[in-house]
Amino acid sequence: MIQFEEVSKQFGAQILLDQTSFTIHKGERCGLLGRNGHGKTTLLRLLSGEDEADAGDIRLPRQYRIGYLKQHLEFSKESVLEEVMQALPKEQQEENYRAERVLSGLGMSDEMIHGSVNALSGGYQLRVHLAKILVSDVDLLLLDEPTNYLDLPAIRWLSRFLQRWQGEMLLISHDRDFVDQVCTHILGIHRQKVWKLKGTTEKYYQYLLETEELHEKTRENLDKKRAHLQSFVDRFGAKSSKATQAKSKAKALERMGSLEKLAHIDNLDFSFKHEEFPGQVMLQANHVAFAYEGQDRLVEDLHLAIEKKERMAIIGKNGRGKSTILRLLAGDLSPKSGLIKSADKLRIGYFGQTNIDRLCADSSVEEEIAAANPDLSRTEVRGICGLMFFDGDKAEKKVSVLSGGERSRVLLGKILASSVNLLLLDEPTNHLDMESIEALIEALEHFPGAVILVTHSELMLRRLAKKLLLCKHEDQKVFVGSYDDFLEKIGWDDGEERSSKKAKSDSKQDRRTRAEMVQQRSRVLKPLQRKMDKLEETIIKQEEKLSAYEEEMVQAATDGEGEKLQKLSIKIDAQRNLIEEQYSELEKLADELHEKEQEFS
Repeated sequence: MIQFEEVSKQFGAQILLDQTSFTIHKGERCGLLGRNGHGKTTLLRLLSGEDEADAGDIRLPRQYRIGYLKQHLEFSKESVLEEVMQALPKEQQEENYRAERVLSGLGMSDEMIHGSVNALSGGYQLRVHLAKILVSDVDLLLLDEPTNYLDLPAIRWLSRFLQRWQGEMLLISHDRDFVDQVCTHILGIHRQKVWKLKGTTEKYYQYLLETEELHEKTRENLDKKRAHLQSFVDRFGAKSSKATQAKSKAKALERMGSLEKLAHIDNLDFSFKHEEFPGQVMLQANHVAFAYEGQDRLVEDLHLAIEKKERMAIIGKNGRGKSTILRLLAGDLSPKSGLIKSADKLRIGYFGQTNIDRLCADSSVEEEIAAANPDLSRTEVRGICGLMFFDGDKAEKKVSVLSGGERSRVLLGKILASSVNLLLLDEPTNHLDMESIEALIEALEHFPGAVILVTHSELMLRRLAKKLLLCKHEDQKVFVGSYDDFLEKIGWDDGEERSSKKAKSDSKQDRRTRAEMVQQRSRVLKPLQRKMDKLEETIIKQEEKLSAYEEEMVQAATDGEGEKLQKLSIKIDAQRNLIEEQYSELEKLADELHEKEQEFS
């Protein structure tokens, strides 16, 4: 069991954690959520011992082993396989198949596995580091954005691996689908506290919303009551006939608690300017081929027509030309053969690493965004700066001093400043937190123009893509349909079994066997179903009780009953914990029922 007790941590004037407490129990896999800069990585560093708390206690079991995925890499062996094998437990260090299996699952070829680790790109070196952690015999995994630099097949393999992880885990990821797939619990850093609950990211955000709404409603009622009492004391405190009542009201004021108004938390706001496109076909690629100097062809005979309102994702393993195709479409690269034809009224907004690298280091944030559209007033430019979290003096910061994430926001700001009808987006969610990603997806859903994107987020693929460009080796083919249609009909060939329909049999023996199975199924499943039904009824009653407590709390705030407020707050916390435990029990019963149903299917 891992325990944080009244832990505080700050850097300069910024408080990240303020007397926060939580516990991670054996076998819990926790997704760590929170805004960028609110302390997620700091919390991992506190757990790993790389940083120390300013106050409070962090308690770990004795001889507890931790595997921490971080960005600083050090290697001591020449070959990839040897580097990973040394992380195996001593008694298993001759079992190279385990290391090979994990490296292969993370998308590394046999040539890479048996090659030099120093010859790999930074992204593949991170995969080697991740593989070392996954094969090591640790109790706790600390994973900071493990899906960065992974392609979709590797992410899907990692998801299945982590779902089978028997130890504890703390995971930072901006990919909501990935967190929901692999985590049993959510830890959220919000307003300098850590909140914990069992369930999905959706459940966590809904809980935060309800908690803050209740806080504000209670605070408003409390403020009204205080104002009423203060008014009475001010008016009648000096009158002898009302002196006793005034003193009583004054004492009531002293006893009343107070709640602070919750500070507003800004969100990134995406509102793309749309330039109307008069025709139907915006961009065409005919017989396009491309290869980088001295390398094999990456794109071969590409045919593509992009129409207005298109929603297409380019998918494939890393190194198959996804970003290259976007650069060709954007005019950032010229084809070696073939033709890319743009319509006269086409206006492109291109987000890619090459564009980020081309930002002028000597320019300020405001100057860079203003350069994207000379027709904008300074007020409009400053407004866009603010939407990208560069408000006030931050808009005067030079690009040269910005972090990678801040430069990405500058480029997004430049696109927001421009009137466009085609968005070409290469991994736009890198450096964004979950709240910002959701805001971006919603903006893209409502964008009237066309969107072509490269992303490793299955959430974005499911929400946005209506068509896919599949990149396999140098071959590119268009698939018409959703991402789920692709998984069902083609798939990634990543070892995941796809469902197949079983043939029906009409023989008398089969019918008799099925009848016996139905009877046995009924004997096994009905008691479980009855337990679930009874527990569901109990949960409904407990939730009604919780609602009653919350209504009492609002009334107590209105009446200025500070002591009652404190007691009700304790009752509400206890009631929520009870309901959470009952939901956990219900989920266990549902899992058991599902397993039994599988036995009879």
